[in-house]
Amino acid sequence: MKNFSYRKLVLLIADIVIIVFSGVFLNYVLSLVGWIGPESSRGLLYYIILNVITCVLLLLASGAYARLWRFFNIRDYIFCELAVVFGFALSFGILQLFDRRPRMIFWGLFFLVVSGGVLLFRYLFKHAFLDLTEAGREENAERTLIVGAGQAGRMILKEIENAKFDEKNPSRNLLAVGFVDDDLIKLRTRINGVSVLGSTHELRRICDEQHVQNIIVAIPSCEGTEKARILDLCSKTGCKVKVIPYISDLIFSEGRELISQAQEIKIEDLLGRKPIVFDKEKIAAFIKGKVCMVTGGGGSIGSELVRQIARYAPKQIIIVDIYENNAYDIQQELVLEYGSKLDFVTLISSVRDYDKMDTIFRKYRPQLVFHAAAHKHVPLMETVPEEAVKNNIFGTFNVATLAEFYQVDKFVMISTDKAVNPTNVMGATKRACEMIIQYKAQTSSHTEFVTTRFGNVLGSNGSVIPLFRKQIESNSPVTVTHPDIIRYFMTIPEAVSLVLEAGAMAKGGEIFVLDMGEPVRITRLAENLIRMYGKVPYEEVPIVFTGLRPGEKLFEELLMDEEGLKSTENKKIFIGNQIEINAEDMLSKLSVLREVAEKNNSEETIAALSELVPTFHHNR
Repeated sequence: MKNFSYRKLVLLIADIVIIVFSGVFLNYVLSLVGWIGPESSRGLLYYIILNVITCVLLLLASGAYARLWRFFNIRDYIFCELAVVFGFALSFGILQLFDRRPRMIFWGLFFLVVSGGVLLFRYLFKHAFLDLTEAGREENAERTLIVGAGQAGRMILKEIENAKFDEKNPSRNLLAVGFVDDDLIKLRTRINGVSVLGSTHELRRICDEQHVQNIIVAIPSCEGTEKARILDLCSKTGCKVKVIPYISDLIFSEGRELISQAQEIKIEDLLGRKPIVFDKEKIAAFIKGKVCMVTGGGGSIGSELVRQIARYAPKQIIIVDIYENNAYDIQQELVLEYGSKLDFVTLISSVRDYDKMDTIFRKYRPQLVFHAAAHKHVPLMETVPEEAVKNNIFGTFNVATLAEFYQVDKFVMISTDKAVNPTNVMGATKRACEMIIQYKAQTSSHTEFVTTRFGNVLGSNGSVIPLFRKQIESNSPVTVTHPDIIRYFMTIPEAVSLVLEAGAMAKGGEIFVLDMGEPVRITRLAENLIRMYGKVPYEEVPIVFTGLRPGEKLFEELLMDEEGLKSTENKKIFIGNQIEINAEDMLSKLSVLREVAEKNNSEETIAALSELVPTFHHNR
């Protein structure tokens, strides 16, 4: 506030000097050329005093002395001009009232010189003040609010203060304007001269009042729903937001500043839980020196599986995918990353082609198979259920049968929460796949078959995030099917790490389920993503509710009632109890299903799928 008072005083004195000098100078010049007489000069003192009072008061009322200079714009110059106009008009009216009428030529020129001088001085003063003075440099800095007045917040403040003396430090252009903290004891206190301005619930008001541009969330111990709540409030301010990582992710080393580790807010930060930690040593022992096959290896999950497997020194990676573009992308990525250090092969093949898959198994003899190939778009599979059956169910049956025949050590299938009490074709086919894997686990003498089940994956092909991003970037309305729809979410690396760790701990027949915390409301996800683009939901970017799609549920489940739940070494991974599969009954129903699907009869396919999956209640 000291710097601001100094600036106000300079401007106030300057305005007074401009008015006084303009009046005296004009009176002298006009008298010299004979345009005004001695009688005008006698009233000069009244004219000047009156204009000083009226103009300064109206400039004060217009906010001309309170406005931060870096935000001073054309609108503020206009308000200054209007203050001078009304100040002269008011003083002229008062002079008329007391019958001290000035000459109009003097009054007109007096107004022009004063108004021009006031604006010109402000323009010059702004640039000189901002560029040449320490107070100006601070005002020109990015105004930053620190969330969290604990140890991390204090360290951030110290780093910002120290950066002032380091020309090369990028934090030099930051100005800490205050803290917010929910600890009542800290409210209204000062930390190294910087005030704790309020609680996180007041973030929006504080940011508006303090003209905040940056927010740094400095609470590395904050987890779960509380972190999601704070980031949600931050995203509504329209400020740039950076987050200090969790304590476990921080790097404490000499010369490594805390502020340099602050990251841009990501959509996954809003999930309401801490990222899942996996046992990398167990995964490394599981993968190292093994021939690994990934079906659907070019997809979002499959390609991440390939990336993570590559880090653990496998003997060879077999990438199988029917879509050549995706397969080519991951192939080139591996070439650039590893060159000849990694042995891998990319094969364009369909899991529906038993003979082709048999050739691949016979030639490469994989020891680990990760089965990610599937049709997964819910609305599309409603249109052609027979294709979902052919690819998802019988593609899985093909690969699982070959894995058993060629004595693969472990077979890990990727499933979805949509397989639980399915209401759509895609979910029902994935439940049928789970049944096939459980059947294989019951009958296999060597291969250990396991299923991993998780919710929606952020950023995966076909998920809502890429769709929302495209809509926002193309200035189209964001479409959400229902205002109350909720989903469980996880990140792609989390999903893949679950698959790998599940494979490492599997004994055969388990369905591994990840505890993904609280489900996320899709509407809220859309709102936060819009804000992360710097736009206002419903105003700049409309959100349109289109109605639930065929087969879509308001919420997904992660376990069937009969499965139960059993904990594992990883507190976030659970196992659903194995359900006994009647092999004869299932194989008989699979045979009927294959027959009607190959006839491309959609109605009969859905009917046969319902027979195979008793929990399937089709929501047309």
